[in-house]
Amino acid sequence: MIGTSDAATELAAIQSRRAGATPITPDERLARIDRARALMAEQGADALIVGAGDSLNYFTGIGWSMIERLVAMVLIAGRDPVILCPAFEEGSLQAALKIPAEARLWHEDESPSAMIASLLGDAGLLADAGLLADTGARRIAIDPALPFGMAEAIAAAAPAARLVSGAAVIDGCRMRKSPAELALIGQAMAMTLEVQRRAAAILRPGIRASEVRRFIEAAHRAIGSDGTTFCIVQFGASTAFPHGLPQDDVLADGDMVLVDTGCLLDGYHSDLTRSYVFGTPTEAQRRIWDIERAAQLAVFAAARPGVPCGALDDAARAVLQRHGLGPDYQLPGLPHRTGHGLGMTIHEAPYLVRGNATPLAPGMCLSNEPMIVVPGRFGV
Repeated sequence: MIGTSDAATELAAIQSRRAGATPITPDERLARIDRARALMAEQGADALIVGAGDSLNYFTGIGWSMIERLVAMVLIAGRDPVILCPAFEEGSLQAALKIPAEARLWHEDESPSAMIASLLGDAGLLADAGLLADTGARRIAIDPALPFGMAEAIAAAAPAARLVSGAAVIDGCRMRKSPAELALIGQAMAMTLEVQRRAAAILRPGIRASEVRRFIEAAHRAIGSDGTTFCIVQFGASTAFPHGLPQDDVLADGDMVLVDTGCLLDGYHSDLTRSYVFGTPTEAQRRIWDIERAAQLAVFAAARPGVPCGALDDAARAVLQRHGLGPDYQLPGLPHRTGHGLGMTIHEAPYLVRGNATPLAPGMCLSNEPMIVVPGRFGV
């Protein structure tokens, strides 16, 4: 099907796959908060602070990006969540919030960090004000994605508290997807797979990578997604660079093609790469493609509950080394980790990288991409 059509024909043939995409319910978000409370108890954390971004969206439905004004959820053990928000955003907050929560609004001349300290004090979490942080102060788990300056301001406003990383709580919730999450990811992946197939169909000698990218963006909209989140189109020697080069490649017969793209659907991402040759592959291209496929299959075969994430990276590299590639990160070979978690963020925990002892568990959703790079020639 490669090179058998054109952009207008392919776009006209696309039918929306949006139907059946079921948004995450408020009840599921509340269950996530209960899970966070349980993990807080395991970690010995008395409160959790989650800033604007994917994790706040995950718990509350507030899909706002991080800016210089603090928007955050404060979750104190045994209490309902509190949302801190600039007062002038109150209407937007109420429209976005998907769970019952108290709103604490701050004006431009007020300190949201002081407001957090007040919340912690009211909950009795700052009663040990005379203690040093390492001698008994309450542990406040902080979203690792919260900017340093915001975390520093909270620490200054609540010096009696001990701020610790909230990664174990947040990742502990987000790593294992529910059936509803997996359905959204699966639907987004199906959309991108069709777009990939149609993108292959429009290829022709002389087409520029930018034209293919524009087609993919239009196709992701036509198929009912919330739009393309990233799009890498590489031809020929550019495919030897995992994320491409700052140039607009022009396709020629015999080029390796690498298209890496994804879309967003109700807050969840797809991430799908395809590698193939435009024309007749050389013996070297076919050999590397076959080794790549064998490495991917080895990762699939190694994946089962309880296996450390790092073992999957080991499985891919063992295949490459048997074929004289590598070892380790040496080229020709695999220059990066084998894969990553996928969900509300394109790259998220857990990561398929050497040494990661995190055990695989039901509900985890990960990419499997042990890319092979042949420097100066091509990549698959």
